[in-house]
Amino acid sequence: MSPTTATRTFASQADLADKKETFTELADGVFALTAEGDPNSGVIIGDDSVMVIDARATPVMAKELVARIRAVTDKPIRHVLLTHYHAVRVLGASGFEERVNVIASDVARDMIVERGAQDMASEIERFPRLFRARETIPGLTWPTVTFKGEMTLWMGSREVRIIHAGRGHTRGDTIAWLPKEKVLFAGDLVEYGATPYCGDAHFRDWPATLDRLEALRPEKLVPGRGDALTTPEKIKAGIGETRAFLKDVFAVAEAGVKAGQDLKTVYAEAMRQLRPKYGHWVIFDHCMPFDVSRAYDEAQGIDNPRIWTAERDREMWQALEG
Repeated sequence: MSPTTATRTFASQADLADKKETFTELADGVFALTAEGDPNSGVIIGDDSVMVIDARATPVMAKELVARIRAVTDKPIRHVLLTHYHAVRVLGASGFEERVNVIASDVARDMIVERGAQDMASEIERFPRLFRARETIPGLTWPTVTFKGEMTLWMGSREVRIIHAGRGHTRGDTIAWLPKEKVLFAGDLVEYGATPYCGDAHFRDWPATLDRLEALRPEKLVPGRGDALTTPEKIKAGIGETRAFLKDVFAVAEAGVKAGQDLKTVYAEAMRQLRPKYGHWVIFDHCMPFDVSRAYDEAQGIDNPRIWTAERDREMWQALEG
């Protein structure tokens, strides 16, 4: 599909091809489920229970992850960690029927209260393939355990540090860090070969949040999308390329706002500058209208991202893509 054709179809409604999933063991009992740029999930097996990181988009899709877990352990799945509030990450939680704890930062829960219902409707319309069997979703996913700043979960002898890393992809982003194994689950704070979605982002704060991730010195890192990063070179590339994309998008927006340009003009300039560098990344054409819209708002001084609704999505897309 050519870039021109891609921009004519709203968001990712034309992306209907199934992706090949890979279930990779990163350390003893620590796994990543990746799928050619679709949203990733993680699995941590403790002494007496299992944690899932990001619940997938629907209960049916969650049960497919359960089947993979059952191929490697019969321990109960007691914990589901939500790295942030986005529907594609959380709405499958009811598919983990043994769960006791659904864990999220207090800020992520606040975002569900504030905009979870609107985001659910918005995301399902944008990317229908990722919400397979969406009729099985019982409603919003609500955390049963929230924390402020940081908490540690001991799964027997296995330590999992759960950290609200700072504002970035959203204001409630959470990471899971295994200090002994030096494995980091970064959620959508880091992407690899995939375009960061910035519709709820904080462009000015995100780079400092990435600095905090780097300071942990992970030896393996699972991004929100893309392959698991298993070498220092790949980790450096994943974090560095994410940081560079954010800088480039926001620089165009800031320059446009300073020059008094309207959003459509800024968007056209962003696409002109960024497509040669990033256009080959997964969901580039999907993300860019949302990313530039948010960058333009933040450059104008709007700190709290405006809520995306299905109606606002369509209006924005029509204005920028025609």
